[in-house]
Amino acid sequence: MASKKKSDLEPDDLPQDFEAAMAQLEEIVAQMERGDMSLEASLVAYQRGVALTRICQDRLVRAEQKVKVLSDELLKPFELGGDYDDGAASS
Repeated sequence: MASKKKSDLEPDDLPQDFEAAMAQLEEIVAQMERGDMSLEASLVAYQRGVALTRICQDRLVRAEQKVKVLSDELLKPFELGGDYDDGAASS
């Protein structure tokens, strides 16, 4: 059987970083937009595109979560201490 099933798209076959997955997805879109692919090739490309889209979405969600954690840690209210010196002391 020449067609790829969903189980045939092994994780090792797909890029796991956002940039590589996005680049492959853009290439698939460009190929499909040219309209010179057979129906079978289009279906295989579409299936791969869906898998790549899921990888991209997952990486974006992870990045968003990291930014939120960092923002929560870094953007806490600033508390002035008793020894605060803003450098504007007169001489």
